[in-house]
Amino acid sequence: MKKHAEYLVVGSGAGGATLARELSREGKEVLIVEAGKYEGHVGTFRDSLRYFDTTGYMTPRTSREGVILWRTIMAGGSTVVSCANGTRCLQEEFKDFGIELEDEFREAEREMKIAPTPKSLLSDASLRMLDVSAQLGYKMEPMPKFLDFAKCIQCAQCTFGCLQSAKWTALDYLNDAVSHGAEVLYGTEVKEVIAENGKVSGVRGRGKNGYVEIGADSVILAAGALATPLILQNSEVENAGGNLFIDIFVNVYGKAEGLHQTREPAMALVDHEFHDERSFILSPYINTNRTVRFMEAGRKGFMMPTGKLVGMMVKTADDSSGRVYPNGDVSKGVTSNDRKRIEDGVTVAKEILNGIGAQSFVVSKPQGAHVGGTAGIGRVVDENLETKIRNLYVCDASVLPKAPGMPPILTIVALAKWLGKALAH
Repeated sequence: MKKHAEYLVVGSGAGGATLARELSREGKEVLIVEAGKYEGHVGTFRDSLRYFDTTGYMTPRTSREGVILWRTIMAGGSTVVSCANGTRCLQEEFKDFGIELEDEFREAEREMKIAPTPKSLLSDASLRMLDVSAQLGYKMEPMPKFLDFAKCIQCAQCTFGCLQSAKWTALDYLNDAVSHGAEVLYGTEVKEVIAENGKVSGVRGRGKNGYVEIGADSVILAAGALATPLILQNSEVENAGGNLFIDIFVNVYGKAEGLHQTREPAMALVDHEFHDERSFILSPYINTNRTVRFMEAGRKGFMMPTGKLVGMMVKTADDSSGRVYPNGDVSKGVTSNDRKRIEDGVTVAKEILNGIGAQSFVVSKPQGAHVGGTAGIGRVVDENLETKIRNLYVCDASVLPKAPGMPPILTIVALAKWLGKALAH
């Protein structure tokens, strides 16, 4: 198969779909190449087995060191299974590279309709956490979300995808791009870029019917921080794959009589006060599905009574100590600094949970869902997000300069808007 595109975008998540939308709206010819497919039904655990990156045994992928890596391969990428958290992060760090994102943040926040979670959607447990946190002197507050609160049925199943289509996902931008003339090639995995005289001229990969080669004037890699570095490594771009972070988190579970968190949007509150100095945030969270709890916390997690389950996520800005290898293996352990951040956060989480009457605590294994840093700005791409190969750009979490320790979707959307405008003009 041979085609040619003015702009070829690899991946349709937060970065790829936003770029495709920006470019197609400016009348540019855009082709999006997506390894996954456009899922017709999402929202249940059974659905999620189709699009989460799992082993042959339907367990989540892990690093060599055993850290769980949550990742999807699908149209819309991880935005489909996100908790719809719309927080700014790394704005100052990008400004240091000359990338001013204020206008793009405001534009994205307006389009994604980001607003604080209303108290009316909180469970009794989270309302209690709000009160107890204040009594303890902590600063828990409503999480800003790209969620249509009127459509939300408080099912707590956000991480499987939304049955109600209540949250913004990159599919909203992808569909808009297609309505403006963009094409999408599904089920096609890009393996490497083709370069001639130091300038990109296309990509090679595998599609449903075998080998695929597509020509392009410009290529933007937005395949995610585990896939993008593989393409770069195969294309002999130096330093790609190193400095991996995953925003390591653990879930702290407790049992509380008369309370549970099964009827609220996931991560409806957040405490950011420890982020800058101690590198962790806290947010009410439970996995309602027993099988998922078994994956992350073993038999003890499985046996926790869902009808009395309360919990809190401790999310950290971890050390960028991981690596993606050319064969696809991922190395990411928990460093002593990572462990300290986790322990600090768990101590505060248990204090708050204890304050609402929880006991019998279970702490999950370390896991990560914000994979990034593997093609960092200033290291693999320049201040224009361009690699050493001319007209080859990267615009996904790979380029983030360090672990945000916070949900990065809004930042990636703002960055993609910025790059889209720069490329279109």
